[in-house]
Amino acid sequence: MAPDSRSHRMVRPLWLCRVCAGPWPCGPARLALLREFGGDRCGLSIQMATLYVSALHDLSRLHPYDDEPTPELLFQRFVGWVRQ
Repeated sequence: MAPDSRSHRMVRPLWLCRVCAGPWPCGPARLALLREFGGDRCGLSIQMATLYVSALHDLSRLHPYDDEPTPELLFQRFVGWVRQ
């Protein structure tokens, strides 16, 4: 049986999924967020932009000399998908 999509939460400061260990928000987490916000893409975008800033801060502190992931890739990962 597949894990409940609500269990696909992030592990900070790594920003990985607790269940599938992929980059968060993973596919099931995105679906759960869409359901949670009930079609409010503006509200979801604001929430994800806030999380993007937190992830950017956490990941740059963990890997201060690493260029990956770039701010552009992180933005797409956290915010860009909401518009699609």
